[in-house]
Amino acid sequence: MQLTAVAVYVDDAIWRFAGRRWCHLMADDEAELHRFARRLGIHRASYQGPPKTAAPHYDITGTERDRAVRLGAVECSREEIVTVFKRVRIARAALHAFRAA
Repeated sequence: MQLTAVAVYVDDAIWRFAGRRWCHLMADDEAELHRFARRLGIHRASYQGPPKTAAPHYDITGTERDRAVRLGAVECSREEIVTVFKRVRIARAALHAFRAA
């Protein structure tokens, strides 16, 4: 059996809100996203996912982003995180369609 690594991604912290810079934390797998957020000390209440948003993610601060990168998160450009967003969203939609069948 071959194990594959699940990646966690962060984009550039460019969104300003409440005096801080924010970015997105996403992963190929929702369970891994929650595990990684927990390692960062991010509370589960900060989670944003369906049906509220189209793809599971956390909004994190620039400081949390720096820690995430040190813990192994893959740095992404805005374009790259959009690709991850589409991939995760499509994967979840396909899973729901499969379960409904």
